[in-house]
Amino acid sequence: MKNALGMEAVVSTQSTGEAYDKNPELQNLLLDDFFKDAISNAQVRWRKVVSEAVLLGIPVPAFSSALAFYDGFRSENLPANLIQAQRDFFGAHTYELKSDPGKFVHTNWTGKGGNVSSTTYNA
Repeated sequence: MKNALGMEAVVSTQSTGEAYDKNPELQNLLLDDFFKDAISNAQVRWRKVVSEAVLLGIPVPAFSSALAFYDGFRSENLPANLIQAQRDFFGAHTYELKSDPGKFVHTNWTGKGGNVSSTTYNA
C-alpha cells in the first residue's frame, strides 16, 4: 500500500541497517543512495501534500518541518546570512566571509561604541 507521497514506506529497520552496513561512517541517511533516490523521487508529491494541507488549514508540522530540513540539507547556500548578521549585530558573534572562507569578522553595524570582538571557546 502506498502512502500520501505515492511510495512504499521508505524507512524500515532493514533499509536503515543496510545503509549503515554499507557505509558505517554514514553521517545522514539522506546521503545513502537508496534514501536519496526515494526522497528525491517523492519530493514533488511531498510538496503538494504540504501545500494542500496549508491551503486547507490542516496542520502538518512533521511533514512541513521535515521538508524544510530536507531543503536546507541539500542546499549549499541559503539566506542564513541574515541570521548571522543579526547575531553579530546584537552580540558581536562574528560571521564567516563567503569571499574569504575561514575568515571570521565582526562589523560595527552602528558606527558607535568601542571595539568589540568574540572568539570561540569550548564549554
